[in-house]
Amino acid sequence: MALGKGLGALIEDASDPTRYSEPKPEKQVASELVNEIEIEKVDVNPFQPRTQFDEEALKELAESIAKLGIIQPLTVRAVDGRFQLISGERRLRAAKLAGLKTVPAFTRTADDQGMLEMALVENIQREDLNAIEVAISYQRLIDECNLTQETLSERVGKKRATVSNYLRLLKLPAEIQLGISQNLISMGHARALITIEDPKAQLDIYHQTINEGLSVRRVEELARMATEPKQTSLSAPKTKANLGEQEIVLKEHLINRLGLRANVKPGTKGDGKIVISYNNQAELEAILEKFIRIEE
Repeated sequence: MALGKGLGALIEDASDPTRYSEPKPEKQVASELVNEIEIEKVDVNPFQPRTQFDEEALKELAESIAKLGIIQPLTVRAVDGRFQLISGERRLRAAKLAGLKTVPAFTRTADDQGMLEMALVENIQREDLNAIEVAISYQRLIDECNLTQETLSERVGKKRATVSNYLRLLKLPAEIQLGISQNLISMGHARALITIEDPKAQLDIYHQTINEGLSVRRVEELARMATEPKQTSLSAPKTKANLGEQEIVLKEHLINRLGLRANVKPGTKGDGKIVISYNNQAELEAILEKFIRIEE
């Protein structure tokens, strides 16, 4: 059956005598059709971004497939009489566990670069990748498919700031990246750690987060303290002496609720300034992301 048809087209198909004709042989599979192909002829995707598969979840999916079959076809390309997987490795693995001999597949024509882009984009959109796998996929699309962050955000349907936040994860120490992959810390924890420039300080707070089960807000506070310049003995301590009640509430909200390095400076005529500080581009992007979330 042709993909992408509406209900009307499906009703028309029902009255079409050719609708029930014999399927074409595998070697003649058209790019717009879904056909059953032998599971042993399907090779895994060399560009697969997923690196971990939950065995228990695979067993559950295999049980479902054994009872109901594969609802969503795989996507493959024909290569030298065989088929190379573009997306759907989790379904393929589960189908093998379920003992299936054939699987439904949508066959497409693609060169290696086109296949890479399709595989990465389709997996990002459809599969439950961890944050590091998503980040690596984004980076590969940029490096190997010559995409800009702007074009990439359009391809995957994400805001540019979201794409940027994922890519920044790859700047973290390898140990922290592994912790993200293993769900030892959340994306929120990781984004707080990114604002710290010193890798040692990042690892110290990362270990503290795991050992003490720290919340994202607490990690943001620790990250802020790690990035604030140390106060010297010659400098006067900062006080709230000149701030009114509303100004104190505002400052505490900016610092404690939004995790910003902020200060409120009242003037002499009821005026004043709100100053938000940042040390680098990464911190600026994190601040912008906070305000974007508020607007949403």
